[in-house]
Amino acid sequence: MERIQEALARARAERQKSGNGDRRTGATSRTEHGPAPAADGAADTAWSALAPARIDHRHLDRHRVVTAEGGRAAAPYDLLRTKIIHQTQLHGWRRIALVSPDPAAGKTTTLANLAFSFERQRDMRVIALDLDLRRPNMHRVLGQRTEHGMADVLEERVSFADHGLRLGERVALGLNGQAARAPSEILLSRKARNAIDGIERDYAPDLTFFDISPLNVSDDNIAFLQNVDCAVIIAAAEATPMKQIDTAERQVAELTNILGIVLNKCRYTTEDDGYYDYYY
Repeated sequence: MERIQEALARARAERQKSGNGDRRTGATSRTEHGPAPAADGAADTAWSALAPARIDHRHLDRHRVVTAEGGRAAAPYDLLRTKIIHQTQLHGWRRIALVSPDPAAGKTTTLANLAFSFERQRDMRVIALDLDLRRPNMHRVLGQRTEHGMADVLEERVSFADHGLRLGERVALGLNGQAARAPSEILLSRKARNAIDGIERDYAPDLTFFDISPLNVSDDNIAFLQNVDCAVIIAAAEATPMKQIDTAERQVAELTNILGIVLNKCRYTTEDDGYYDYYY
């Protein structure tokens, strides 16, 4: 794990020498995206009107969602949640994308676990949207069925009020049941930007998370990363080569701020690492 951190630090230093460092060096303290939120009363009404998600804890266990009830297994995701809160409040960021170099790194499972972790954070409201429109997976991980998809919401055929699900009292979900046609065109459209602005205006979330497609799969992520304030890169231990992690960091840094890098699926840890399966 330390070797990966050292290699990334060397790569960043080389890029900064060549004048191509990531955007964090110029990060501002203001929010770069999103409209003014609704008044508290209107947002409260909108949240309470969302249909509640039906949770099957055995299904969650089978899909490695370990944060629903807290405890020791949830601790790594709770720590990640705390670090995200600290960094976003420090910089005034509200929109966060989760992206990976390749498929199967665990970004959707990470976001599903973060959703429950944030639901236990009493003084915040969070929205998690599945915008991996080519290969949506969050509905399967969470065991939910939806009549519509996020493509319908982004193209303004369906309102988020009729589509979204409420996880407890503090987390809203925007899921998909199947892949969408022409996902890049949808994500690049003005309608999509307006729809996301409208969701944030109506529900006034403290943070909005976006699960987007892997970098090496399509240009969907490039189409969308410019609309977020920052991104978390998810890499799979023993599966994602160091070169791909460095390339992903460079690609993402050209489009938005990098909030952190999560090393997922670690089987071996040192005493310093404890039981955590990621570094940040």
